Amino acid sequence: MTQAASGTVTIRHELKPGDLGMIVHLHGVLYAREYGLDTTFEPYVAKPLSDFVLSGSGRLWIAEEGERTLGSIAVVDAEEGVGQLRWFLLSPDARGKGVGRRLLETALDYCRARGFRSVFLWSFSDLDAALKLYEGAGFAVTESKRLPMWGADRTEVRMELMLEMA
Repeated sequence: MTQAASGTVTIRHELKPGDLGMIVHLHGVLYAREYGLDTTFEPYVAKPLSDFVLSGSGRLWIAEEGERTLGSIAVVDAEEGVGQLRWFLLSPDARGKGVGRRLLETALDYCRARGFRSVFLWSFSDLDAALKLYEGAGFAVTESKRLPMWGADRTEVRMELMLEMA
């Protein structure tokens, strides 16, 4: 368990009522506040998140302290032998305490256990700390493109990690 400022952070993958709404809420509020994303970002998160949970293909983890959601990460089955990281987010007060690294390691361990040959993600260039965390885990940028999205022109970045086959 990871220690946060006021207690113990746990990570679980069993979903509870309200988890999906909280993930969408945190994405909408935090990305608007920190990066100026508009209201089109929430449906971008909500629809595929809902589809993912209904399909049951992959896994979603929630980091929490007591009853308070601190963040999330998921691995979606993208294609045979390939996973996609999605919905990775931490509340500001959980950052810098190893919670993000722990969530990412949990997701990557899951990918390895599933026998994935690779895992990829899409992010955008403004997320400096997240991009550094991904690079530290071995991800490399494989594609970059500038697009109008979520209320501004943004540089979208695709990163990929080749997993070692045991």
